[in-house]
Amino acid sequence: MDKRQALEKIAHRLRIHSVTMTSKAGSGHPTTCLSIAEVMACLFFGEMQLNISDPFDWSNDEFVLSKGHAAPILWAAYAEAGILPVKDLKNLRKLTSPLEGHPTPRVKWVKAATGSLGQGLAVGVGMAKAMKIAGVNRRVYVIMGDGECAEGAVWEAASAGSDLGLNNLCAFVDINRLGQSDPTLHGHDVAAFDRKFKAFGWNTIMVNGHNISQILKALDAARESDRPTAVLCKTFKGKGISFAEDKNGWHGKPFKAEDMESALTGLGPMPDINPAKFVKKARPVKGPDFSARTAFKRSSYAKGAATRRAYGNALVRLGEVNPRVVVLDGDVKNSTYADDFFRAFPERSIQLFIAEQNMVGLAIGLSAKGFWPYLATFAAFLSRAHDQIRMAAYSRANIKVVGSHVGVSIGEDGPSQMGLEDIAIFRPIPRCVILYPSDACSAEGCVESLARHRGISYLRTSRPATPLLYGRADKFPIGGSKVLKKQKGDKACIIAAGVTVHEAITAYETLKRAGITVSLIDAYSVKPLDGDTILREAHAAGGRIVVVEDHFAEGGLGDAVAAALAGEVKMVHLAVREIPRSGKPDELLEKYGISAGHIVRAVKSIL
Repeated sequence: MDKRQALEKIAHRLRIHSVTMTSKAGSGHPTTCLSIAEVMACLFFGEMQLNISDPFDWSNDEFVLSKGHAAPILWAAYAEAGILPVKDLKNLRKLTSPLEGHPTPRVKWVKAATGSLGQGLAVGVGMAKAMKIAGVNRRVYVIMGDGECAEGAVWEAASAGSDLGLNNLCAFVDINRLGQSDPTLHGHDVAAFDRKFKAFGWNTIMVNGHNISQILKALDAARESDRPTAVLCKTFKGKGISFAEDKNGWHGKPFKAEDMESALTGLGPMPDINPAKFVKKARPVKGPDFSARTAFKRSSYAKGAATRRAYGNALVRLGEVNPRVVVLDGDVKNSTYADDFFRAFPERSIQLFIAEQNMVGLAIGLSAKGFWPYLATFAAFLSRAHDQIRMAAYSRANIKVVGSHVGVSIGEDGPSQMGLEDIAIFRPIPRCVILYPSDACSAEGCVESLARHRGISYLRTSRPATPLLYGRADKFPIGGSKVLKKQKGDKACIIAAGVTVHEAITAYETLKRAGITVSLIDAYSVKPLDGDTILREAHAAGGRIVVVEDHFAEGGLGDAVAAALAGEVKMVHLAVREIPRSGKPDELLEKYGISAGHIVRAVKSIL
């Protein structure tokens, strides 16, 4: 039996598994699995190098199933390769099983959650770039659907893959013509995809996606290319089952009992072959030395500075002691001050231009290979990448997102540039940490704390320079806060973060001159919030608090405090409550109700 015949038999086994496991589960997408059976067989049993005992071995080639609804055939490939027990396939989609409806890292070989279509190519770009940075000669393979190629994020990633010269990246596009509800944009016009990928600088190869010989030849050619390769596969959804093949209306529908016998009859008997024998054992390679520190020597500040400026300083200091740190930019590095890192460590710096979705997706891929990506842009622009941020959490990615130019305090640039929704975007993300420093020293301290954190995190930095409140030695642990003012008999407690801490200090002095003493908390850790300290100080101040933030009223610090206090206190919440306009920072703080004067009036209103 030659290689082609063996792979055809393995593809047949993968088809049968996909049908039977989805029917047993009573849900799933068997027809979208059937169209990629030959491609999966060629990749897992004829092409990729794998150490099946260690999913994190740098000797492995990597695989991303961007069309995540085809998860059943991925689980089947893992089972036939010896990674999973074949008997576990019957537990597809069960609560107790890691074999979920779309791939997640509950199966350790899955490095990024997929299923929100259009994101897998960016993850693959990130993995391929990680291999280049690490100096490891391995490859990344991505399978995409034709329908998801309508997403702009796909073409952001295609542009980046070409721009970064990732000849170790190969994407297969499953052009099976049918989407969920209708035919796809280009149907079976494979040449349309050829024109698009070529326009983005990719090597392209058009094949019959059910022809093993053509797929193997394409893989050989891709290995010789000096550019990323797109293998464009004309396929048929539901391949092998006559009543479903190339028929609309079968998306996401497992075969019921009355159809199962006909489906399995059409596919034929299970071939007698041991696919695990055909997996290519990975030739050992040396991975990067990832011993790294998280503590770094902080900068000295003779006077105040913007927290975004301090972020740039801290990033360089961290990069000096930590080779895992890579920095991504979306053409704003001279505003976020990530440009300092770009100058110091060009080999670990990645310019992705104005493509925030791709920037987050690429960071997920870098994180999957063990790097610590830091990506920064204006906080307002992160809203574009909310879906990628959400999927980063489901991927258990260790990425550090930084949003600068937050709130009305940015001044004259106007509302389109003001991050006023960003805390609300990140707060619901599972296990996401949110830190919001108020001065340069706290900003560097927060960078150090986030370096120790494993998981998604968000650092909120401000545009204007602010006076120093802390010293180089001060620590800013995740989940902490700083009580800046406190005395016996306080009449109220002011809770602030970022620029409003400085407004609160001015308000404190004004109130003190009027004979009213208040406590003041810098709630730099918005999530997790230091609820114990806030509750204690609120009770000490008679249960009267004022929360002030440079953010819209919904979803920010005020909501976090209200949830922590659970109605136990009398609370006034000062926040931006209308669409702002251009103006000077001080004018805008006053106009939108978060200046020192408004804080003074709010305190007096609850006495």
